[in-house]
Amino acid sequence: MTVKYISYSLGLIILGLLTFAFSSSNEGNKESYYSYDQLRNLYGSGDQSQWPEPVLDPSVDINTFEDIGSLPQVVFPENNPYSKEKENLGKTLFFDKRLSKSGEVACASCHDPAKAWTDPKRRSLGHDGREGHRNAMSLVNIAFAKDLFWDGRAKSLEHQAKFPIEDPLEMNQAIEIALDSISNIDSYIKAFDKAFGSPEITLERVNKAIATFERTLVSGESKFDKFIKGDQSAYTDEEVLGLHVYRTKANCISCHNSPYFSDNKFHNDGQSLFGTKHQDLGLFEVTKDSADLGKFRTPTLREISETGPWMHHGNFPKLKDVVDYYNLGNPAPIQKRIKSTYKGSLPKNSPILKNLNLSIEEKQALIAFLKTLSSDYVR
Repeated sequence: MTVKYISYSLGLIILGLLTFAFSSSNEGNKESYYSYDQLRNLYGSGDQSQWPEPVLDPSVDINTFEDIGSLPQVVFPENNPYSKEKENLGKTLFFDKRLSKSGEVACASCHDPAKAWTDPKRRSLGHDGREGHRNAMSLVNIAFAKDLFWDGRAKSLEHQAKFPIEDPLEMNQAIEIALDSISNIDSYIKAFDKAFGSPEITLERVNKAIATFERTLVSGESKFDKFIKGDQSAYTDEEVLGLHVYRTKANCISCHNSPYFSDNKFHNDGQSLFGTKHQDLGLFEVTKDSADLGKFRTPTLREISETGPWMHHGNFPKLKDVVDYYNLGNPAPIQKRIKSTYKGSLPKNSPILKNLNLSIEEKQALIAFLKTLSSDYVR
């Protein structure tokens, strides 16, 4: 008994007891079909070499590509090794509002542990209740990130820690004053002594302590992790299909790859809102290279069901909105108001953005799969 594939838009074809799902390879765009049982046995085998080949955009470097999987152990840098004392100090600093000018804002104000270490607002409120420029990224699994912030302006967690303190829209405090605010507190003097072997309170030590704490914010085991390790009962048929669609037809894997579910690169996803009052040019603001107009760092998808609203501007309140947007391949035209500072350049959308022609069933399955990436994250 055979099934003839008619078109993607017809959704899933059911024949008897077998339901077939779409798969594709990069060679000649060949098509093949799997039943739910076949997909369950392949992806849930505990052996990643048995997985169907991912469908990658031609722009993806296959030499550096790393497939999705379970997170490895966190590696702490040689110049900032882990210690429990340093973690405890970093945690205290992370929640301390005395580092802000108003005494009312801490790192945790925008990275709430009860909200997957992010903020459920579109944009966080900082000094004097002023709204920030962007949505707060989750800090869960931030140990696996490279260039940090949406625009990549920090090169390490140690480098990143000072930015919110100085930012006028966030904590709005001069570093020297922030250090002075804690330098005469006996408990801090003792904590720095335990963490670093002497009581001096410096910016470098503050940065190292906060970075050490942030590296401990790692996801617990998710349904996804359990399934790919061999627990085939962990997934429903819909979630199995969603995983396969993610790695093939939906093309999510081209950017959201590796166990971190991010390629740690920058892409223009068509959301710079160029030419409007809400324009945000992302990486260009750091590099001033016109090739980087509108590019933003690929966020992790782990804990994604807990980290909304989504995108750098927080304008997508539901996962369905995100999936629908990418399914349409960014249908919105770029507003062609060219400014002289960009030397006549316009933001160029990533070539990865294409109309995907996902069926309703495939979109629902994709969302179901994305929800399996959440875990009992560290609170």
